[in-house]
Amino acid sequence: MDIAGPYHGGVWRIKVELPDAYPYRSPSIGFVNKIYHPNVDEMSGSVCLDVINQTWSPMFDLVNVFEVFIPQLLLYPNPSDPLNGEAAALMMRDKPAYELRVKEYCEKYAKPEDIGAAPEENSSDEELSEDEYESLDDEMAGQADP
Repeated sequence: MDIAGPYHGGVWRIKVELPDAYPYRSPSIGFVNKIYHPNVDEMSGSVCLDVINQTWSPMFDLVNVFEVFIPQLLLYPNPSDPLNGEAAALMMRDKPAYELRVKEYCEKYAKPEDIGAAPEENSSDEELSEDEYESLDDEMAGQADP
């Protein structure tokens, strides 16, 4: 997904929590790494629930979250319903300064190489566990043979 505008080039990890009533209730969405955005709480990364609930429908699925909702949120922030009052005020008062701050956050917290490192570490750990399980299976199979 390639986003134009001040968030262009940033890469974020997203946390999605599904409520028991999903898909009739919207999922909770949060950014794991920091983002400077009027509708995202800077400390927790939570996305303003009103923003997602206004557009949510039971016909949506998680693909819609990643292909429609998140890109729309980044392209069209809503400063009139803020979780980050500072970002909202800066966006309304001085849009070029707001966009500069967004780009600074992208460079500091949302570099592709930083995000890419975490999954590689996890996948190599998973590979080690798989190898350990395979060696345990081989030992058990070897012991069972006459």
